[in-house]
Amino acid sequence: MSATAPSARAPEAGLRLAALPPLSVYVHFPWCAKKCPYCDFNSHEAKGAVPLAEYLEALVADLQALASRVRGRTAISVYFGGGTPSLVPPEAIARLLEEMRARLSLAPHAEVTLEANPGSADAARFAAYRAAGVNRLSLGIQSFDDAMLAALGRIHRAADARRAIEQALAAFDNVNLDLMYGLPGQTLAMARADVAEALGWQTAHLSFYQLSIEPNTVFWSRPPPLPAHEVCADIGLAIEQALGEAGFEHYEVSAFARQGRRCRHNLNYWEFGDYLGIGAGAHGKLSLSNRILRHERPKAPAAYLAAAGRIEHRTVAPQELVFEFMLNATRLREGFPLALFCARTGLGPDALEPGLQAAEKKGLLRRVEGHIQPTERGRWFLNELLQLFLP
Repeated sequence: MSATAPSARAPEAGLRLAALPPLSVYVHFPWCAKKCPYCDFNSHEAKGAVPLAEYLEALVADLQALASRVRGRTAISVYFGGGTPSLVPPEAIARLLEEMRARLSLAPHAEVTLEANPGSADAARFAAYRAAGVNRLSLGIQSFDDAMLAALGRIHRAADARRAIEQALAAFDNVNLDLMYGLPGQTLAMARADVAEALGWQTAHLSFYQLSIEPNTVFWSRPPPLPAHEVCADIGLAIEQALGEAGFEHYEVSAFARQGRRCRHNLNYWEFGDYLGIGAGAHGKLSLSNRILRHERPKAPAAYLAAAGRIEHRTVAPQELVFEFMLNATRLREGFPLALFCARTGLGPDALEPGLQAAEKKGLLRRVEGHIQPTERGRWFLNELLQLFLP
């Protein structure tokens, strides 16, 4: 791997960030009504009452501990993820946003997203989230096919999904639908039906993820029969074509947006921006003028509560920054300008050069006037591309 490692001169020179990148806030709620068999996120079934009051205090303690690190900076977005944040009462979300405004600077029109499960949706609750300050809703639909939802172990059915979308659109003008493909027993025709129905709702944003079998999940130990790779590839191409014809921009591997409706929070990740991560298992990244820091919160809710407000940071080594940047930026269909790599990592272009040359030889990347972009092959074989940038 030495041929693709960053230049030895870059770490010696140290990092030099001319300007700090945009800042976001991620808040993790770890509980859900039922753990899905494919899910490898940090989520835990809510068995009985959850310690919500204590958890909120822990989130506030984390905010307080991090506030001094970002004094004078403005957050452009907030994202409530999980788990199932829509299990949390709207008044709790309102309080957290108030606590953020008291400790951080939130942009006047900051994007504030909340993930919601159709199984825990109702019109009054959505309206209350909107009143609390949430202005973007992301619904975990996954499929409009009851057989597919059952195969995924979801607690909702297609009728619940349709009702939730109607209620969401009544309260929000910025709604994302999350869907999956390559599901157990799914055919190309079944996937096309999901795409057609998703488009029919006329939402601002759509996300289509291919189901992958991850370690430490039920599907890993008892894998279901999935469609052949060729079928999944055909489905992926059909999704791209249908959404493109409907006017959606395919701006990231799994994300499609109407003009002007790209997810600002996720874009900040992919463009290697900064973010505070609070809540069980949350990660954060902060840039200083001469180094980049990472923080990570304990995954288990009980361990997180015990460690509230005590946040340790580690400095990211320059050798790691090359891979971390590429891990995010190569998800963007349009690629990125080389100047962004230098601005966000503090490294010179030489640090990226060996990996770029190796990727070009394999036909995975191309360079056009200082802009670096994955080729079609690079998008389909993203893991192969990223391996070329490992330290």
